[in-house]
Amino acid sequence: MAYPEPLEALIVAFEAFPGVGRVTAERLAFHVLREPSARGLAPAIERAARDTKRCSTCGNVTERDPCPICADPARDAATLAVVEEPRHVEAMERAACFRGRYHVLMGALNPAEGTEAEHLGVRNLVERVRAGGVREVILATDPDAEGEATALYVVDALERALDEPPLVTRLARGLPAGSALEYLHRGILEDALEGRRAVGRRAVE
Repeated sequence: MAYPEPLEALIVAFEAFPGVGRVTAERLAFHVLREPSARGLAPAIERAARDTKRCSTCGNVTERDPCPICADPARDAATLAVVEEPRHVEAMERAACFRGRYHVLMGALNPAEGTEAEHLGVRNLVERVRAGGVREVILATDPDAEGEATALYVVDALERALDEPPLVTRLARGLPAGSALEYLHRGILEDALEGRRAVGRRAVE
């Protein structure tokens, strides 16, 4: 027997989430029906979609523009950490080991999944650096194949667009290959930031 249409629509909606198959979607849908507290999901989704925007400076998710980090005069505007996703900003802020500002690409190069260079915020990064005041760009993309490819693309974009690109560094020791930034311990992130190495044109100066 087929599920009632409203329930089937809910299952299909859950299936649209990354990594959620039919069985998991059914389990989630029945949980919503059984658990009254889970019914807060719908208004929470509507509120997030309505009240969350992208910071016009760094690309991070925020309620107001510019975001609190970009608006904070105590943050070092001359040092930018380039990260893939907003959750990576959250990871670094939770570790409390970085006092610069961020640039969020909203993804990493992954043509197999449809993420091409034009989908990333690299052009905005170049314009931000071109405007002046940036001394160092820290490539804080994940230490996996996609993150490394993205880091190399950012270096190339900066060096092609700018006559005098800033110092570009890459997170170094303490980052296990294939790991994800948001799962790393504070001490590992601190080591990676302290041991970052120069890459690109200025690495050989």
